[in-house]
Amino acid sequence: MTEQHVLFDPLLQDLSDRARDEVLAAFSAVQYAAHPVAEVQLAGLRDVTLRRHVARMLKLIGRTLVHVDGTHWTAGYADDIAAALTAQGWQPLSVVDRAVLVLVLVHSVAIPRSEGILTGDSWKSARPTTVDELRTTKISGEERRLALQRLRAAGLIQLSGDHSGGPSYIPGPQLQRLTPAARRRLQDQLILAAAPASPIAEAIRARNGTTTSTEHASERRTEQDIVEGSA
Repeated sequence: MTEQHVLFDPLLQDLSDRARDEVLAAFSAVQYAAHPVAEVQLAGLRDVTLRRHVARMLKLIGRTLVHVDGTHWTAGYADDIAAALTAQGWQPLSVVDRAVLVLVLVHSVAIPRSEGILTGDSWKSARPTTVDELRTTKISGEERRLALQRLRAAGLIQLSGDHSGGPSYIPGPQLQRLTPAARRRLQDQLILAAAPASPIAEAIRARNGTTTSTEHASERRTEQDIVEGSA
């Protein structure tokens, strides 16, 4: 982080050596750790004042602190930065990888949530997506296999603990980096695509003020795009 130190020095110059070390350790943990970090492990996350310094450091590079499960922290793109990148057409995943990821999220999160089985604002799921469910697309077996490998390597999906029926997949830890607003938008879109006629989908449309038949047609088209791997 040598180059970044120059950027961060104005924020850290008034801290004691110990406080500075604690803030830098917390910054590195939330920015680079594969999983959200327990705040009890680092003073830079436990202490509110030190945590503010961590948040200011992240803001300088377009990132923000994300609170996970009330006891853990990670870092993700700030909402305004994510919006700007999206507007510029930035997309780090290929079409195939996006389609496979969406299918995993639909089967393991959106459908259980629409049925009331999964509650709360979380990506944790007790209903893994099976390989058979992933076969319902026009994506070839080899493309699917490679996409699953890439998504696992990126931390966007992970193997579930139960392998009795063959490999199955659940959301990965990197999705915890989404801010609450980004997480809510994505979860809403997945539910509208997976279960457009469900009560929770109706509630989402009512909240967003989109209840026309045109909206229903759009959702059905979105679902078709996902299933065909062209979304």
